[in-house]
Amino acid sequence: MRAITGSDGLPRCGWCGDDPLYVEYHDEEWGRPTTDDRSLFEKVCLEGFQSGLSWITILRKRPAFRQAFVGFDMSTVSRFDEDDVARLLSDPGIIRHQGKIRATINNAARALELVAEQGSLADYFWHYAEPATSIPTADMVVTETSSAIATDLRRRGWKFVGPTTMYAFMQAMGLVNDHVGQCHVREECEDSRLSVLIG
Repeated sequence: MRAITGSDGLPRCGWCGDDPLYVEYHDEEWGRPTTDDRSLFEKVCLEGFQSGLSWITILRKRPAFRQAFVGFDMSTVSRFDEDDVARLLSDPGIIRHQGKIRATINNAARALELVAEQGSLADYFWHYAEPATSIPTADMVVTETSSAIATDLRRRGWKFVGPTTMYAFMQAMGLVNDHVGQCHVREECEDSRLSVLIG
């Protein structure tokens, strides 16, 4: 993936194109280190919903997802029942996929178990962060690390957390910095990653 120059003259990762929503997501969120548990849980869930779809589709629906899943509060979502499943399946603002909806509810309970064991989702996921010296690899979609995360989460009972999904999660949450070398936010993201990695 090469950089492209936007209408504002700034070089960016080519995948974001010139859609204003995508450009904002690229500049302000993607690849920026995230240690907030709610944000991490939301992203795992949304990456699961994205499976088989484009990320821009999920991004456009994210406000509706946040409303439907009560801000992705793990405790609240873990208590969703069949009435909630029916409500979500009738909500045109989200992806109405029963398997993914039920996986999100299941994963909320599994996330609470992980927090109880590890202290936080951040402590768990950042254990898998790539070193600060890592550089982006063209068209990478799966790594040994993302496969290891997927294997461990599945062992713990999580759903829709395959290796490809987990690598997309790693990229978005800053566990790896896959901004291309010419991208105007790469260095800033790497500096932020380093501050998290060294504590």
